[in-house]
Amino acid sequence: MVPAHKYVWYNGSFKKFDDVKVHVFTHTLQYGNGVFEGIRSYPTANGKVAVFRLREHIDRFLNGAKVLHMRIPFTRQQLMDAVADTVKKNNAKHSYIRPLAYYETFGISLHVADEKPSVSITTMEFGEYIKGKERGLRCMVSSWRKVDSSMLTPLVKATGNYLSSVLALSDAKAAGYDEVILLSEDGHVDEGSGENIFLVENGKLVTPAKDANMLFGITRDSIIKIAESIGLEVEQRPVHREELVMADEVFLTGTAAEVTPVVSINGTGVGNGKIGPITKMVNDRYMRIVTGQDEEFKHWLTYV
Repeated sequence: MVPAHKYVWYNGSFKKFDDVKVHVFTHTLQYGNGVFEGIRSYPTANGKVAVFRLREHIDRFLNGAKVLHMRIPFTRQQLMDAVADTVKKNNAKHSYIRPLAYYETFGISLHVADEKPSVSITTMEFGEYIKGKERGLRCMVSSWRKVDSSMLTPLVKATGNYLSSVLALSDAKAAGYDEVILLSEDGHVDEGSGENIFLVENGKLVTPAKDANMLFGITRDSIIKIAESIGLEVEQRPVHREELVMADEVFLTGTAAEVTPVVSINGTGVGNGKIGPITKMVNDRYMRIVTGQDEEFKHWLTYV
């Protein structure tokens, strides 16, 4: 595990990492009722550190809390400032940033919507999330299905939503794969364990539409906008399972995963079994953007 940085922003002030403690009897630990975000910061070409799409991440955090009836006691601007302050306080550079809202309420009651949640922001040095990005991932399609929106809230980064991903990824790792792909209840492709998915078919990008049971990824949105800016067609529609191996290229996207190529599915090679040219082009542009080397999308960076 990558150790976190020394200071945690906790309910409006800084505490040392080892001094932030949560009791075993808290509501969120027992029932998975919390909301979080994953954000990255990068050292950039001008020597400063930049947080990628900070406002969009905080908006999703607040919207997720709203769905869960959590009354976050901080404004968007306060949370954005808190993220920037935490990055600066920890002298973080190439880092992963984790805001988390959770209930420290004791007891076994399921109803805590009237309680005030705690909010923390933690940072850690962070490089490659999924080992194997340079060679491309070997993925397995899971027998576990993505939770349907009629059951839970797949559009929200809720702590309890990721148990299906934990189970699916554990199975994939035990079988010798790098990552896993989950299907919807009706058998269409949804996403990876914690990433959105893109296919390349005949020179265009294809990705599950927003009516799929997936998180509306901020990196996913970034890739769509990047593709459109270079004249690459993007089709958002239901994706059949068999298209995964029929595609010319496949890649995963996410804050942690960035743009990660997939070279095989269930042991069958994707395309020629190597990282494809469109995946490489999209990845190269994305990395230039997050490191401050692209003027067109410089508005996505918040320098701290």
